[in-house]
Amino acid sequence: MALQSFTSNYEDNSTEAGFQFTFYCDLCHEGYKTKFISSTTYKKGKMLRGIGSLIGAASQLTGQYGLGNTVERGADVLSERHEGMSPEWHKEYEKAFELAQNEAKGHFIRCPKCRNYVCENDWNELGGLCVECAPRENVEVVAARATKMVEDIRKKAEETDVFTGKLDSRTTVCPQCGKPSGEGRFCNNCGANLNLVECDNCGTQSPAGTRFCGECGNRLG
Repeated sequence: MALQSFTSNYEDNSTEAGFQFTFYCDLCHEGYKTKFISSTTYKKGKMLRGIGSLIGAASQLTGQYGLGNTVERGADVLSERHEGMSPEWHKEYEKAFELAQNEAKGHFIRCPKCRNYVCENDWNELGGLCVECAPRENVEVVAARATKMVEDIRKKAEETDVFTGKLDSRTTVCPQCGKPSGEGRFCNNCGANLNLVECDNCGTQSPAGTRFCGECGNRLG
């Protein structure tokens, strides 16, 4: 059954036992579920199914099946959803749908510009429009400041020297004893000098104790 709703953004949660609908905001899609309305037709059908079961059990004992089967077939029809429901059930459905819409309308506002139905969270009361058509000024100011703050932090970080130490790396393995030498000027194990030696020819620095420059081959020391 296709009934005309004040908004197409809704979901039918109805069952044979009753009627309920969820209407959604066109912007944030937050939903509002209406109150559940029980179906009187379903209650009657449930009673008939109970009567049908009793008659069916009695008919098996007496050999009279006709009445029991007829009631059970009627109960089966009542148990089907929408297409299989009785005209009375469909009338209940239409009335419940109208009541649900009236209930949901109190939780949504239609924007006169974009025609969307939005919840209170997405409505700019001062502007008289939804927040997409008329963003809230205080929210935009805070968001703009936050964006600018992040940009300034990143720019400041790019201009800041994070590492202020020397780039010259010391030998971590002593060239004399071959053991870890530490970070001092002399080896922790054998006391060998760990200062870098600068090549007189090309200026390349090499670990102390190196005989020839690794860059130009000049003899060191």
